Amino acid sequence: MTPLSAVEVSRRGQEVLALIERFPKPVMAAVGGFALGGGCELAMACHLRIASSNARFGLPEVTLGIVPGYGGTIRLARIVGLGRALEMTLTGDMIDAATAERFGLVSRVVERAELLEAAVALMRRITKNAPVALRFALESIYSALDSAEADAHAFESSLFGVLAATGDMREGMDAFLERREANFQGR
Repeated sequence: MTPLSAVEVSRRGQEVLALIERFPKPVMAAVGGFALGGGCELAMACHLRIASSNARFGLPEVTLGIVPGYGGTIRLARIVGLGRALEMTLTGDMIDAATAERFGLVSRVVERAELLEAAVALMRRITKNAPVALRFALESIYSALDSAEADAHAFESSLFGVLAATGDMREGMDAFLERREANFQGR
């Protein structure tokens, strides 16, 4: 690659992963092995990450004379904190699934044979909720990463206000009061 073509590759990768990160429906990574370099960057772009106990994560790019190019340095610092991100990125070392869970890189670790079932079960728990509320929750969380705290609070309040006018809010409240499962319609 030339310097110019490398910049283009990096920017294209960043754009693709940003589309995943900003997707209006929850996206989950179920990592059952190695998530290194671009694979780790892809997993971090997902809203949720779970891993099997044999999974390994890392950004080994410095061992190749490069840096992560698809937003990995930014996302890793936001997810695991600056100190851990610096150590992982500057050493290029891998971490195991238990460490990834302790760092907050994944929300849970399961046995390899249970990974897909656990991922599907978690996604079912999420997607039974009101679709518009899920979309707005994602918007609020990710918008806050790039906003001043006061602006993030104002945006969250405006989303809360819009949701108050939805049929899903009425259905959710009625279902709660009637002690039954809600039947959300996405409106």
